[in-house]
Amino acid sequence: MKHVLVGCGQITWPRNLSEEQVLAEIAAAGYAGAPASPRPAESAEAALARFQRFGLRPAPGYLGAEFWKPEQRDAILGRAADLARFARIIGCDALYVAPAGFDYVTRSGRTRSQTSGHVTADDGLTDEELRHFGALLNEVGAITLREGVRSCFHNHVGAVIETREEIDRLLALTDPELVFLGPDTGHLAWAGADPVAFCRDYAPRIKTMHLKDINSAVAAQGRAEQWGYAECQQHGIWTELGQGAVDFPAIFEILNTAGFTGWLIVETDVTQLPTALESARVSRAYLASQGL
Repeated sequence: MKHVLVGCGQITWPRNLSEEQVLAEIAAAGYAGAPASPRPAESAEAALARFQRFGLRPAPGYLGAEFWKPEQRDAILGRAADLARFARIIGCDALYVAPAGFDYVTRSGRTRSQTSGHVTADDGLTDEELRHFGALLNEVGAITLREGVRSCFHNHVGAVIETREEIDRLLALTDPELVFLGPDTGHLAWAGADPVAFCRDYAPRIKTMHLKDINSAVAAQGRAEQWGYAECQQHGIWTELGQGAVDFPAIFEILNTAGFTGWLIVETDVTQLPTALESARVSRAYLASQGL
């Protein structure tokens, strides 16, 4: 694919490491950039310079929020405006927008974190909550577009929008000219969806993507034994790209046909390898084998 940038998320690295060390290792592993978020008392220009010191470009950041709560509307719109301005200055034209809700208590009495990978009809948002979610996403999308930044909905296991059915219902309430997509391949697969089919169905709206792979045996055992999010991670749900269940060649073919030109962000939330750097290099080598 032409005009595609491959970045790496910082999530794999231990939190006790400095961001400078993390960025240096991401650059050493051969990536073009990493997600950028505002720091307190740091200008967007300073953030850009910080990435450039390591030969990296800032990649799209993240807005996670309780979009289904009316009382959160004003705060969320304010954050969206701030993040869009930041993104414009650092040279990003996309922003991941994702639901929170790991602690959302469902009609089944379970939290969404507890239902990870085995969501039932009693675990979803109410119709009213979903309508508010969709309407607020449209507002967020309009605000970020004023800065030339596309709001890209991002699915996540353990949040209030996880399954393919939930994503479809939410997207049906949004304007495709305002709300785009930044799907996560691993979270789709863990939730029981087919990432290839999802990308095929929504290809024109996909403007950026998180590349994750999963161990399908762990996902199946988690469903069978009703594990929560943390238990699945502890048992090794995540694996490096090309070593799990996700059919990346088919996804890349779909994106290429659709003329995709955005950021692809590699993430292995928890690696089973000795270091995050080794994990990042394995995934980067796999992408290189796919022509990326």
